[in-house]
Amino acid sequence: MPTYGGIEMICRVSGKILEKKEYSVVLDINGICYEVLIPGAVMQCLENNIQPDGSISLITYHYLQLEPSKGFQVLIGFLNEIEKEFFEKFITVSGIGPKAAVRALKMPISMIARAIDMSDVLFLKSLPGIGEQRAREIIAKLQGKVGKFGLLQDTGTGTEAFAGKLGIKDEAMGVLLQLEYKKFEAESMLDEALKRNPEIKTAEELLNEVYKQKIKK
Repeated sequence: MPTYGGIEMICRVSGKILEKKEYSVVLDINGICYEVLIPGAVMQCLENNIQPDGSISLITYHYLQLEPSKGFQVLIGFLNEIEKEFFEKFITVSGIGPKAAVRALKMPISMIARAIDMSDVLFLKSLPGIGEQRAREIIAKLQGKVGKFGLLQDTGTGTEAFAGKLGIKDEAMGVLLQLEYKKFEAESMLDEALKRNPEIKTAEELLNEVYKQKIKK
């Protein structure tokens, strides 16, 4: 199991859902119950991913919450790596910790990503716990860095891991397939993006080019 500072890091959990709350679920994992925090955007898609026996598998962000005189471990669950990656970017904004992000990410991630890139302060400050000043800080920190998340089709279906780095186009293709675009559709979008901007040097730039063209349509 991965470790950080001597602490074992939990990267995935699987178990039966015993209880659902507004921002968390209680999982029974081999007789031991864990509460896993779930962002609202993920919670909306949770039902579609529960197995017939009531079990579910979640990718987790694991951290140590330190408070005066005590510390405790916290798990935050996601359905795929793309959701977790967006969460990790979101908490790089000053003043937004993991628990605040769980509450703030109530709308679909694709909508939040688009609002960031379009400088939509009104939308962002409507998120729980995000006022106007924080909304502007989010835009200043993340604008131009979250384009690929705007492509996310928020269906809640599980996704595969990122494709290996077999070239810029192959890597970008792997991301689009994770986001549940059909292969022929992804191929067409990538080819068009490369024709528009042949100077693209990374998969991130290629995905941002795809996203920019998509929001124009």
